[in-house]
Amino acid sequence: MARLFPGTREAPELGTMPGPAERTALEGDTQAPALPLGAEPEPLVIAKASGRPVSVAEPPAADASEPDVAPLEPNRALALADFSPPQVSAGERLIRLAYGLGLPPSALNPFRKRARPRLTATVASPLAGDPASGTALRAGHFLLHGVKLPIADTEFAGPRLSPPFERLVHGFGWLGDLASCAARPQCAPVAERIFAAWLNANPRPTAGPAWAIGHAGHRLLSWLIHAPLLLSSQDRKLRARVLTTFEETARWLDRHVGRAEDTLAEVAGWTAITAAGLLLADGRARRLYGEGGLIRALGNLVSDDGGVLSRSPLGQIEASELLIELRACYAAVRSTPPAQLDAILELLVPPLLTLLHADGGLGSWQGAGAVAPDRIAALIKASGVRTRPLRDARHWGYQRVSAGKAVLQFDAAPPPLARHARDGCASTLAFELSHGGERLIVNCGGAAFAGGLIPLRLAQGLRATAAHSTLAIDDFNSTAVLINGKLGPGVSEVEVDRRILTGEGGGATRIEASHNGYVGRYGLTHRRILIIRDDGSELRGEDLLVPTGRRGKRGMIGVALRFHLGPHIELAQGRDGLGVTLALPDGSLWQFRSGRDPVTLEESLWSDGMGRPLATRQLVISAKIPRSGESFSWLLKKMR
Repeated sequence: MARLFPGTREAPELGTMPGPAERTALEGDTQAPALPLGAEPEPLVIAKASGRPVSVAEPPAADASEPDVAPLEPNRALALADFSPPQVSAGERLIRLAYGLGLPPSALNPFRKRARPRLTATVASPLAGDPASGTALRAGHFLLHGVKLPIADTEFAGPRLSPPFERLVHGFGWLGDLASCAARPQCAPVAERIFAAWLNANPRPTAGPAWAIGHAGHRLLSWLIHAPLLLSSQDRKLRARVLTTFEETARWLDRHVGRAEDTLAEVAGWTAITAAGLLLADGRARRLYGEGGLIRALGNLVSDDGGVLSRSPLGQIEASELLIELRACYAAVRSTPPAQLDAILELLVPPLLTLLHADGGLGSWQGAGAVAPDRIAALIKASGVRTRPLRDARHWGYQRVSAGKAVLQFDAAPPPLARHARDGCASTLAFELSHGGERLIVNCGGAAFAGGLIPLRLAQGLRATAAHSTLAIDDFNSTAVLINGKLGPGVSEVEVDRRILTGEGGGATRIEASHNGYVGRYGLTHRRILIIRDDGSELRGEDLLVPTGRRGKRGMIGVALRFHLGPHIELAQGRDGLGVTLALPDGSLWQFRSGRDPVTLEESLWSDGMGRPLATRQLVISAKIPRSGESFSWLLKKMR
């Protein structure tokens, strides 16, 4: 595995993007084949240009190239313009303001007797947990990403857990798993025992991970939704202690939610505050305060087309789950949620569908693994949103093409900013391709799952450019990969052009994108052109390194194009070294051809939806080229 992620060096300062002269040099590419198939002329020609090169901040142009994929409806796009708190009466505005300034509800009505902590309703969660993980809990283990952690040996205090186990243990997400595996009388003693152990280890807020805002928000929300598991005891003192802990955690979040580690963690905190205002006694002021803060935080989390600014599909899932569970809290008290919350949930679903492959599973982007289709389907069903994937999520940064049985996903945007990234990856201009239920070209993925079956030491490598199906120069990352999931300097500008091609041999979709991640060090812009036929039987590609700026053009550099393959694909290399035959598990046969340099086979890995690393292979085109730039053409074609 030494050659899997060879590069740890980073790209420094950035330069400028190519000007009009450089862009004009490739105008002929739209009429010439990226890689000739034979003596016949290329049948594809430009019918019309539905777009032009734009920056990532520009809104997408309308295009009807995919009949099964619809862009976001205008009324949903306009919903993003209003992230102001819900319209309430003057008295309620005063209550919200006073509570935000720190006045308790008793100060607003001093003659009213203060109620003891109690729950006002029981919530029916629309999101089911994992029964296997719940069964493991009853057997005495936390189960996550294939790893068992004995409950008796769990360090509930201190930074001794890996990040995934921190989120599970301190966020109490395991309560949903436990509730889904058996009847309440069988599960309640387990929940009470773990709750007591956690509380004894964390009797008061500290600076450790247990009291990170995101973990505390998820924890309080899980407590409120699965309260019957924690309040089933006949011991009145124990029940009083549980309810007091609920109230104390809610008050702590009231004061500290603004210090969240990132925007998604802040959303989790505000969601818990709002849920506590709904479900705990005398919670009207807290609910008004939480609704206002939550809607403002969501406005800072979501881009114009509904994608979270971390660009992570896992973040998209987490934000959707929070709103779905909060909506269940409103239903439990027979209250109507603010219209903004439903509008935002409708915005969150279409971008998530953009990154689903033909099998219904998730693509491997920004640290995510291939989350299973049944989990995604359950989430969409619980959301109640009926929509289609975004074809051109220009603001979120992903392009999607559905062509016959094939689905192409393309990262056509800079990585997330450091303040938004959790498991940020240097994946710009990488792509994934699936056909039917099989994945042909993938990214390694799984950085967010490191700490389970994937060792933590591999997390940095899984976020590197070399772990994605794209081009790298001298094993440098196109964007600097830092510790703790953050990113440094690198890609800051991406230009995207999407067009429809038609001809006698059938139609196709052409996407061209370029990034400036290597301009600062090498004076070269990476430009990638992908052309996929409408029947999904052929993907042509061309990767170009275009000189940019005034840096010297002397010397040679090493270039590597990597195409990580899906699991269980059998390979046979051609005699000339330029081609590789791919036999897929479904019996189909594909051929990969390089236009100029030999193709070598190397080891790789791929993370499935359970966080398990599967050994795979990767196709690598390596070459030494002059610093003046070069082009590489390749073809992936279905033979049968």
